Amino acid sequence: MKRSEVFARDANLCVYCGEGPPDVELTVDHVEPRMRGGDNSSGNLVTACVACNRSKGGLAAWAWLQDREEERNRFLTRATHVWPRLRAAVREAAGKGAG
Repeated sequence: MKRSEVFARDANLCVYCGEGPPDVELTVDHVEPRMRGGDNSSGNLVTACVACNRSKGGLAAWAWLQDREEERNRFLTRATHVWPRLRAAVREAAGKGAG
């Protein structure tokens, strides 16, 4: 999937913070990083702003979103195309996070 297609699918907004151009620069993020076994399939790619992508780093989305309720809710609302097992991991990790 091309970057432009990922951006278009995600309405040119970061799935984590909801920001978009011209306020932020967008990148493509791997929900499950390639270094952790993720792939380049459309179900593993989302639009993220540079700040969120840098903050997330090499973490899987569920690990990064565990204690970030606002970003997690936005991700679950916007990233409906993400593989169900990855979305389930985000929900499950939230239950084990801050309380």
